[in-house]
Amino acid sequence: MATASLIQAGCGFSPIFNNNSNNCSFRTGFVGPVGPHSSSSSSSSCSWSSHNLNFSSGTNSNWKHQGLRAQAMSTTTQGGFAASGRIGNGKNEPDHLLVLVHGILASPSDWTYAEAELKRRLGRNFLIYASSCNSHTKTFAGVDGAGKRLAEEVLQVVKKRESLKRISFLAHSLGGLFARYAVAALYSECDSSGTQSNNVTDSSDGNLQTSTPSRQGMIAGLEPVSFITLATPHLGVRGRKQLPFLLGLPILEKLAPPIAPFVVGRTGKQLFLTDGKPSRPPLLLRMASDCEGGKFLSALGAFRNRTVYANVSYDHMVGWRTSSIRREKELVKPPSQSLDGYKHVVDVEYCPPVSSDGPHFPLEAAKAKAAAKNAPNIKNTVEYHELMEEEMIQGLQKLGWKKVDVSFHSSLWPFFAHNNIHVKNEWFHNAGAGVITHVADTLKQQESSSSFISSSL
Repeated sequence: MATASLIQAGCGFSPIFNNNSNNCSFRTGFVGPVGPHSSSSSSSSCSWSSHNLNFSSGTNSNWKHQGLRAQAMSTTTQGGFAASGRIGNGKNEPDHLLVLVHGILASPSDWTYAEAELKRRLGRNFLIYASSCNSHTKTFAGVDGAGKRLAEEVLQVVKKRESLKRISFLAHSLGGLFARYAVAALYSECDSSGTQSNNVTDSSDGNLQTSTPSRQGMIAGLEPVSFITLATPHLGVRGRKQLPFLLGLPILEKLAPPIAPFVVGRTGKQLFLTDGKPSRPPLLLRMASDCEGGKFLSALGAFRNRTVYANVSYDHMVGWRTSSIRREKELVKPPSQSLDGYKHVVDVEYCPPVSSDGPHFPLEAAKAKAAAKNAPNIKNTVEYHELMEEEMIQGLQKLGWKKVDVSFHSSLWPFFAHNNIHVKNEWFHNAGAGVITHVADTLKQQESSSSFISSSL
């Protein structure tokens, strides 16, 4: 990322919208977001056939709500901007775009508190934009459909603001998956001469292939800095307690996948990993690699920092495992005390990249998917989910991640954890104020680091 500022001006951008749809270390009770930058590793091409489908890819913070709603509303529009400095021609123009992405059945108003607080803490360099293109039931159109809309919306913002040089994303819940898809659509590679390289190329057999990424990447023509998610189901919601309101009951977890599409449409199939033909990998698996649908892993790897915030309990929508990208055996009881200065943030873990030859979608996975779709029972649905979960982790752990555990067990309304984590409503969900403070400090740290590197070069 140190060379990004040198190549930005020479890097053309042409987004591609394709219609196809760990061992961790450095666990610490560290008080703030400061720590080693998450690093990325390379990933290579992927391909599949109908028989053998294979991927490879080489604080206690006091609550200060008074006036914040008015402050946010005075600086933003619905799905609009909140900038700390003057917008227009002049040296006070913001150069760092922070895109806020809401979750399922939500809207930009979910970010009212967070926008105001981030604006206050981050300073004039940031232009804060709350996405509005996927409000309410538009979130049912699928991760790919919503992701493409988000990418197009971001492009329009970038085109209108010539001062922008850097970009970061902050997403809640399902919005994290939309953002992951969008950054792949917005991703472009630049070699040392500043020449753009396309995301995908046509191979001789007619399938779309990718080559091993070895050059600096840009997102919407901007330098990518931070990618942050709050309670996002990165591994989907299939499996024991991945969708906590099912209470971990096998019968409910068996019934949920076939019912989900009738409730939340195409998005439901993708979250339960039942989208597409049995011979084709589910979208969330493809999004853990570089494949014919886009360079999902390379796009994430282009960010200087990748951070996931996860509720360890009381989140009725998204389980701890899927939101923190961990295996069941990697879940350990977190500290009960909050980190100093960040109420309800209880732990931070730095996970460096782990080399693996995954993710894959072998013949047995295709058979398990077919069985889970056509004749679901507890055995085959568990078998299929366990296969997919491991393969998704194998892919995503090729990148370094910072994992932040959040616990609202001592709050007045712990069962609001899913909405507390981003302070959806300043009156009911104010327990998450310390989380937003931690997010702001993480963003400030990366902004300072990026500015230092640019000035050094």
